[in-house]
Parts: sequence; C-alpha cells; structure tokens
Amino acid sequence: MRGLVLHARWEPRKNYVPSGVEVESRKVRIGSRVWRFPELKLEEVPVPEIRAEEVLIRVKACGICGSDIHMYERDEEGYMPYPGLVKVPIIIGHELSGVVEKVGDQVKNIKEGDMVTAEEMWWCGECIPCRTGFPNYCVNLDEMGFTTDGGFADYVAVPWRYCWNIDGLLDIYKSENMVFEAGSVIEPCSVVYHAMFSRAGGFKPGGYVVVHGAGPIGLAAIALSRAAGAGKVIVFETKPERLELTRKVGADCVFNPMELRNEGSSPHEKILEVTDGEGADLHVEAAGHPLRTLPEMEESLAIDGKIVWIGRADTKVPIFLENFQIRGGKLYGSWGHAGHGNFKNVIRLIAAGKVDMTKIISKRYSLDRALEAMRQATKRVDAKITIKP
Repeated sequence: MRGLVLHARWEPRKNYVPSGVEVESRKVRIGSRVWRFPELKLEEVPVPEIRAEEVLIRVKACGICGSDIHMYERDEEGYMPYPGLVKVPIIIGHELSGVVEKVGDQVKNIKEGDMVTAEEMWWCGECIPCRTGFPNYCVNLDEMGFTTDGGFADYVAVPWRYCWNIDGLLDIYKSENMVFEAGSVIEPCSVVYHAMFSRAGGFKPGGYVVVHGAGPIGLAAIALSRAAGAGKVIVFETKPERLELTRKVGADCVFNPMELRNEGSSPHEKILEVTDGEGADLHVEAAGHPLRTLPEMEESLAIDGKIVWIGRADTKVPIFLENFQIRGGKLYGSWGHAGHGNFKNVIRLIAAGKVDMTKIISKRYSLDRALEAMRQATKRVDAKITIKP
C-alpha cells in the first residue's frame, strides 16, 4: 500500500538535553527541539497486520491538520516547528474516516463494513491521569500520525476503543462520500469541543464569543459557538480566503487585525465597540500567535470572562495578571479531544444538522498527489484540505 512517510534527523538543539526515555524510545515530547530537516516521501509500505484488539480501516478521507504542516516545515535552523510529541519515521495524518475491512478477535462494538472515524490520542486507561478522568494527559500516550502510523495511507490499524461509528450520518448527508468527508473533520471539531466545553465550561446562551484565527480549528469554534447559542461570534483573521468562510459557519462580525492596526485601531478596541464595552465572555485562541493575541484578549475580557488556548506555539509570552484579577478572568490550556463524550457529542451535533464542517473543505487531493497537497497547505490560504486515497 501507499503511505506518506515523515523522515527527519535526530539532532537535539544545543540547549536541549533529551531524557533517557526519549533517547531509548525516540518518542520526543517536544519535537521542535530534536527533529531536524524533516522530509515527506510517498512510499510503498506493508499493509498493517492487526492485533486482536485492532481494526483495519480502509481510509476514505483524511484532512491535513496544522500539526501536519508544522511537522513538515522547517524553521530557520532546519528544525520542524511542531512543539508536540513526535517519533519518526512515521506515516502522518490523523483526521480520518474510513470503512472497517477487518476486525481482530477481541474487538467489541465494531464490525466489518462499519463507517468510522477515530481518535488520534491513544490513552492507556491505566495511568493516574487516565484513571482520574484526564485521558488527554496520559503518561503513556501514543498519537496516531505522530508516534504511530496514521491516515495518509490506503489502510491504517486502530485499536477498536478509539473508533466511533458514523453510519448514522447517512441520514443527513445521503451519500457515503459525504459521510466520509464529514467523518474526517470530526477529530478537529472534537478538539475544539473539548477546549470550549469540557475544559473551559463553555458560556451561557447569549454570551459573546471571540475567535482568534479562522483556520479549521477557528472555523470549528465558530460553528460550535453558533450551535451553542452565542449572542455574537466575533472573528479575527488575516487571510481573505478564510474571511469569506467564517460567515458560512456562523460568524457575525469578521475583522482583519492587520487592517485594524493600519487604521490605528486594535482587535481589543473593536471587541469592546461591538459588545458595548462589555467584552468577550469567551476568547478562543486558534491562531497560535500568543505574542499578538494574548494582549488583545487580556484587554477585552468580560467580567468572569474566559480564555481557552488551543493554538500551538513554542513561545514564551508575558502576561499582565492584573487584567485577570480585576475582571475575575480565567485562562484554560487545552490539549486533545479524548474522553468527556467529546466525539460522541460532535457526531450527535452533525447528525442533528446543527454543525456542518464539510463546508470548510476547500480542496481535495488523491493520495498520489499528497505532497502537492502538503505544499498547498503551507500557503495557509485554504480552510481544510482533504486527501482521499
């Protein structure tokens, strides 16, 4: 079968000393500190042999995530910018859906022919974080497409407990092709659902939500905010191509922060203007640019307002705590999508017609054109690019 394989050189930065576990396992906690000169190759690889608790999925659609781009790109010193868990060589891709072709002897609740999507965070269920309700912080975590082979391939092997049935989406989409496309955006939508509702506790219907960055994660935040009854959804994005999509998924007010600055204004001033001085009940950082976004969010928090952080950046930033003290503000870091009914509830919202993230798929490529698709993704003008083997 074909697989899009990521290769890179083990070459820790001068100021970073890998742990003994990282050296032995080659599974690095902060990929941007170790992996240099990343390169992607479409290769012929063996079809996975499934274990007793695994299913073999024929991949039908797999979206390109910002994390995939960050593993593929290089900074000025040749290191991948992605600051998360990485082990190479690896078949990347984790926003997938497909049909179950084979099941192991110990598989439960999944059968051949089922249409499924899958979690990419493979929690162990045995460590203290898992046993106390925090599977995204699993001590023994593996991640599909990061430390174990993923979905930019003809087939992928996945333990059954991370799979979710999406057959029910046929009732709303009417075609298997559209079900698979919808299934491929459930994972990023679940990342956002987890951040906004499971981690930060959401907002009261009628609340003002501000989304910073309108890539796929930001667009999912807009759609979920609208479905949850936001009074206003305010969005900041610099790419014209993405600005148009924000209204399709539910944005009320859309601004280009660069244009605001050229006009002598700022995002926080615009937020206060359109909220009659009250500010945002919930800020969603989906841009990954904390040096620019955090000061604006601090200055436009509503009383008891929240910030939830989803964007990734290997960057330290100053924070003015006074803004949180005088407003009773809160900042929530969020990571992952596992547990808490996140996948289940996102699938239910899609099945009910409350959320339709297929609207953000702007380009589709075959697996043979996967490298071309990745190069297009680095331009950051599309919303979601999907590879369909």
